Amino acid sequence: MLKRPAFSCLINPLLFRTMTTMQETKELFRRADAVCFDVDSTVIREEGIDELAKFCGVGDAVREMTRKAMGGSMTFKKALTERLSIIRCSREQVNKLITDHPPQLTPGIKELVDRLHKRNIKVFLISGGFRCIVEHVASQLNIPLHHVYANRFKFYFNGEYAGFDETQPTAESGGKGKVISMLKEQYGFETVVMIGDGATDLEACPPANAFIGFGGNVVRAQVKERSSWYVTSFDELLKELEKI
Repeated sequence: MLKRPAFSCLINPLLFRTMTTMQETKELFRRADAVCFDVDSTVIREEGIDELAKFCGVGDAVREMTRKAMGGSMTFKKALTERLSIIRCSREQVNKLITDHPPQLTPGIKELVDRLHKRNIKVFLISGGFRCIVEHVASQLNIPLHHVYANRFKFYFNGEYAGFDETQPTAESGGKGKVISMLKEQYGFETVVMIGDGATDLEACPPANAFIGFGGNVVRAQVKERSSWYVTSFDELLKELEKI
């Protein structure tokens, strides 16, 4: 029978496994073919749907539902449906929100995306938010619009709210993973890393090869506890790229 090394009793196996997993995550990030970012509370400082609700005068009613959805205590599609049924925004209100209160980029994200692009690493935005807002963010980061995956509003001809496109993969729990599987098949990526703050981002790994939890804008306990590598600043990711 093989004997364990004499020093093994001094090592906490759980701690050792966690440390190893963190190092593996960092290595996967450094050699990724593609990096996929969540948008709300990750790439931008706010939750887009909360800002829209506040703009439409129903902020308090929607904010608590967002917290439950991001924490994993409610299915994403149910939370999205219920929040939008409260907001019932018009096309004009959405356009005015983007004009009057454009999304605020999280510090360090532009530098990180620029660095990834210089290394020929493809960058994608995969969001449970809405495409009209996410495209505005993508343009600021020089991310091609065909690298954006998000939900879509439906409006009647008069501009009133008519629902949302429920066929989009990002409209339901597990949707971000479906997008990553599609990207792997379409582009032949071997290593894809997902970065985000919420439960819907965490559950995208697998098929993502690694997940990095982000707490620079809001810390969600479930995500922090289950992330092998959890960061609170994009500077931490930039520093990791410098090791190559």
